[in-house]
Parts: sequence; structure tokens; C-alpha cells
Amino acid sequence: MKKNSSSAEVSQISASDEPVKTGLGTFGGVYTPSILTILGVIMYLRFGRVVGSVGLIPTLAIVTLSTAITFLTALSISAIATDRVVRTGGAYYMISRSLGIETGGAVGIPLYFAQSLSIALYTIGFAESVAATFPALNQLYVGIITTILVGIVALTSASVAIKAQYFIMGAILLSLTSFVWGSALPDVTPMGWVGSPPDNSTSFWEEFAVFFPAVTGIMSGVSMSGDLKNPIRSIPDGTLAAVGTGYVIYMILPVILAMRSDASSLIANPLIMQQMSWWGPAILLGVWGATLSSALGSILGAPRVLQALARDGVLPDWLSFLASGSGREDEPRIGTIVTLGVAVALVSLGELDLIAPILTMFFLTTYMVLNVAAGIEGFLQSPSYRPAFKVPWYLSILGAIGCLAVMFLIDAMATVVAAIIVLAIFIWLQRQELEATWGDTRRGIWMAILREGLLQLDHAEDPKNWRPHLLVLSGIPRKRWPLIEIADALTHNRGLITISSVLPEGSRDLSQQAELQIRIREYVEKRGVQALVRVITAPDPFEGAVRLVESYGLGPLVPNTVLLGDSESPQRRDQYCEMITQLHQAKRSILVFRENPERGFGKHRRIDIWWRGMQANGGLMLLLAYLLRTDIDWHQAQIFVKIIVTDEAAAESARLNLEQFIGQLRLGAIAEVIVSQGRLFEDILHESSQNADLIFLGLAKPDLIPAHQYTQYYETLHDKTANLPTLVYVLAAPDFDFEEVLTET
Repeated sequence: MKKNSSSAEVSQISASDEPVKTGLGTFGGVYTPSILTILGVIMYLRFGRVVGSVGLIPTLAIVTLSTAITFLTALSISAIATDRVVRTGGAYYMISRSLGIETGGAVGIPLYFAQSLSIALYTIGFAESVAATFPALNQLYVGIITTILVGIVALTSASVAIKAQYFIMGAILLSLTSFVWGSALPDVTPMGWVGSPPDNSTSFWEEFAVFFPAVTGIMSGVSMSGDLKNPIRSIPDGTLAAVGTGYVIYMILPVILAMRSDASSLIANPLIMQQMSWWGPAILLGVWGATLSSALGSILGAPRVLQALARDGVLPDWLSFLASGSGREDEPRIGTIVTLGVAVALVSLGELDLIAPILTMFFLTTYMVLNVAAGIEGFLQSPSYRPAFKVPWYLSILGAIGCLAVMFLIDAMATVVAAIIVLAIFIWLQRQELEATWGDTRRGIWMAILREGLLQLDHAEDPKNWRPHLLVLSGIPRKRWPLIEIADALTHNRGLITISSVLPEGSRDLSQQAELQIRIREYVEKRGVQALVRVITAPDPFEGAVRLVESYGLGPLVPNTVLLGDSESPQRRDQYCEMITQLHQAKRSILVFRENPERGFGKHRRIDIWWRGMQANGGLMLLLAYLLRTDIDWHQAQIFVKIIVTDEAAAESARLNLEQFIGQLRLGAIAEVIVSQGRLFEDILHESSQNADLIFLGLAKPDLIPAHQYTQYYETLHDKTANLPTLVYVLAAPDFDFEEVLTET
């Protein structure tokens, strides 16, 4: 659901999770539409071409390989269906509850349009065959009237539509019986088991692509999930039975075709089954039954996907009326009317061949994602995933790989187009900031990755992969937002930021601290910053900061850099400097941010680094300036590395050395050598950096100054840098070679 939804919206959006009180029978509601869609027009009009083009044994291999992929998908569907109650929406419902609402919507929206367009494809196919049999009829009018009649049947009720499909199944069974009891073609030599295809016939994989859509009808029954009395039992039984029945029929038909005809006749005549049948018109009944049943299955399934999408808030608000259901069985009649309108419009266009391959890709994408969902659930072995129908995770992943391979075999370009469409919808849904009322596997996936990553991390810092992981002692973020702003710019969504706040001891209990953490996280997320949040209580903020550094982190993943604001209170300067000393002893780099409130970050165009060599804090300052310039606000900034020498004689040599050094580091910085001519450092600093937008200035190491004098040193530095642009005092962590980070190749 969308963020900040009202309670009324919440109740509507989550309606798809309400129990189904009435519905279709346990077996027929899934089996009938699934098997009728599997036994489609390809069986009647294209199967002979497949056998004639590649031969009998390769055809049986095509059937077996295709059915194996569909069977693996059916296993995945069965596993998901027996783990949770499957409500309205079928495949969309399963995917969204497993992989998240964005993934579900990215697959569900194209799936709806694919099913809607399938209605038009099937009714146009029916109209073509009727017009060919009865030339006096107008094909367009037959297609439109047929589509409307199919829609009326679906609008009557799902149970009536399923019962109508039983009559269609009877026609298909009659046609198959007539074919089995038929005879061979006269005056031909049957190709038999080892007959050779013609020299100009197509390849194995081309015919595989032709046949594979014939086994992809299993979702027709699954789409009826919300209308089933017991979907947890119905979906596995009906889906697997449909796959098994289809496989048996598909293994028998090519044998009969090969034993009754030669290869050339099989390729040349699409209706060759009619010539072999005991009663030829029965084959036409089968073709008509196959097209009508497929159209009926699609017009039953598509509105239910649309209804589920609307109820989950995936569709725009102005389409929320599509979430409503009608009657005792909550049927999506409004969605059916909309879908019928779409189908009639498409039938009127007539030419749909160009987008038909993309439709197949959307169906296969659905099957692939279902396999991925089941595979991930099985691999993670979350305690909440306890399917009654257990499937090894690697079989589901194998099914996903098979679907992807078949997609490229059928039409590589259509696969790419479908992938782009799905990705675009996914990105769009992510930007809508949808929230779901259910959990999904994404958190489990990240937990598994995080666990493995933490176990693989070495406890010692690796210079090659060093990044600042910042602990920001910001307090309440809205009061010291520039601290968080510069932390975000330094990490650039690569390092980690933890925003921390130390509250007075006893001011909050643990539950109140947790609530405050949530509020702070929501606040920074709304302002576009990705960060962790930590709130603790302590007798004073300085002790709390030290506690955080001592205890915060997970295994080797701890903040390596502490970012804090400058202390403007002289009365607490001793405690502040003692905190810096303890943080330094804890081997953390320290950044003290001192903002010029009138200038802020200026125009984000100039960064000054006051350089005293790599062995002081210079290496860290160079790294920070480089990282800062990767941020979009600072990407046009120029870095000036400034060094002071005593006289002109030393200036030229210092400039050459500094320029050569900076060039080797490939930082794109400018070397600037300043001759002091007897001037004090603070005077040079104010004169040279008065137009900077940010200044980096080194901070002396506490262990080089007696403890009782460090506060005096800091106060002196504080006074010397007053009224400057915004600056950062930098104190590099001891025992870490930042030069190696810069020079690592």
C-alpha cells in the first residue's frame, strides 16, 4: 500500500488477503482451464509441422524437454500454494507475497495485459477458422461477437464459465477420439520412427520454439485461486494433473502422426489431422473448442489479476474502483467489463502478430519469477516457509533457468523488450514508495547475504577497499542537518552512515528509544539520506559517544570514522577534548565539523586542504576531498592542496614535488605553495581560504601533546580559525596507512 494511506484505503487495499468464503470445486476449478489451455490450437494446426520437420524421436524429445520445464514450474507453484492461502490474483499474488509488491506489480501488470491480449488472439483465431469454413461470414464481425459472448459467459459467474468449459472439453475429447480411430493417408509412405525430414526443413530449436507455448497454459487455472474453496489443495492437484495429462496426449499424438503420414504432407497441411480422422469435422470442433476455451480462461484470469493489483494499491488511485467485487463470490465484474472492452478494441484492430511474441515472453517471465520465488524461499529455509508440498530449491532454480533459456530460443529481441518493460514498471513502482501489509523474502535474502558477508570480512581494515563508515554524533538531525549532509556526500551511498543521538540518562525507556529511532530514520529517508540510526542514554553526551564507539557495530563491521560537531561551549571543552582523545585511542578517525552558519557550503565549488605531508593527516584529507567530489553537489568543485614554505628558494622545489605527487595520485587537485615571508599561519589561512567553500585542516594527535595541554591546544586552534568558511578538523586513525589507500594499484 502507499505510504500515509488512510484507514479506509488500508482496508480496501488489504482486501485481497481476506478469506474466501465461497468458490469453485476443489479439482475442476484449476484442472479444467489449465488442461484446455494446454491442449490449444498448436496441437491441431502446428503439431504436424513439428513432427514432419524434425522427425518422431526429436519431437518426443521436444515434448519431454518442454514439459519438464513446465513441470518444474508446476512444482514451484505447488510449493508456494501449499505454504500460504492463495487469494485473488494467482501468479501476481504468489510473486508479490514472496518477492515483494514491486516485483509482483512489475510482473503482474504485464501479465494482465498479456492475458487481455490473449483473449483477442484466441477469438481472432476462432473467427479465422469459422470464416474459412463458412466464407459468407465476415471474420471481423465473428471475432467481435465471439469476444462479447465469451465476456457474457465470464460475467455470468466463474462457476458458469467453468461449467461451459466442460462442454468445450467434450468437443476436444471428441476430436481426439475421432483422430485416434482414424486411418493413415492414402498413397503415402509413413515416416515412422526413423523417417528423415526434408532437406529444407527447420531446425530442432526452431520447432522447439514453435511447440513450447503449447505447454504454458498452467496459469489459467491458478488465476482462479480466489474463487476456489480450497486453493491449497486445488492448485497442486489441478496443475500437476493438467501437466501430466497434456504430456501423455502430446507423447501419443506424434506417434500416430508419424505412423500415418509422410514428412512433406505433415509440413504442408496444417489441418492434416482432419484428413486422418474418423470424422473430419470433429477436428474443427477441437480447433474451435481450443480457441474458445483459451479465450474463456484468459477472460476469467485477467480481471482477477487486475482486481488484486488494484486492492494492493499497485495501480494509480484513479483506478481504485477496479478493486471492487460483486456478489456472494466477490467476482471482479467491473474488471471483466474493462477487460472485455480492451479485448473488443484489440479484435477490431485485427493485426496482433507483431506483439504476440512479447506476450509469450510475459507469460514465461511469470513462470521464471515463480520459480525464482520458490527457489529463494526453499534456499533460505525461513521458519515461516513450511509448504506441505516440498520441492528442493535447486529444482525451482533449474526451472527458472529453463524458462530464461526458452525465452531467448523463442525470440531474443522480444525477450529483451519484455525485460525492459518489466524493469521500467519495477522502477516506477519503487518510486511510488509502496508499502505492503505482508512480509516477503527480501529481508531474508539480505539477511543471508549480510551473514555471509560478515563472516567473510577480515577484522583488519583493508586499504584497497577502505571507505569511511561514519558514526555521526548529530543529536536530533533537524537541528544539525549539515553534519548529516556532509556525511552523505562523503559516503556517496557506498559507505555506511549511522546517525546517533545520546539522550540524558533516564529520559527514555527502551521502547521510547526504539520509537525515536524509527522517527529519525523516517525523517532522514524523506530527505533522501540512507542511514542507520542509533539512540542511547548516558549520564552525559561525551560518555555516551565513547560508549557508542566501544559497543556499536556487528563483528568486523564497525564505524571507522566519527563525525561530530565542534564544541562552542568553553565550560565543557575539557570533556570534549577528553572524548577526542579516547576516540583516537580506540583507533577511529575523527572529523570535527565547524560550520559557518552564514555561508554554509557556499557554492560547493572550492575545497582547500592545508597540507603538512602524508604522515600527518594529509592522506585522509586527500581521500575525503576526493570522495566529496564524487557527490553530485560537489562534482564541479576544485581541490587546492596548500603548503607553506619559509622562502622563495624552497618554493619552486616544493611546488614540483607536490605537483608530481598529486599527479601520481590522479586526484585532479591543484598544488599551491605559499611563501610565509614571516607571516603567522593563521593570517595566511584567513587570507588564502577566505573564498573557499570547505576547508580541511589537520588536528594534532593527542598522544603528542600532554593530556592537560590538549584542551589549551584545541582552544587556541579554535580561536585561530574563527570566522573562516565552513571547515573540518581531521584527525586520522593511528596505525592505518592512508597513503596505501591512495597509492594502491
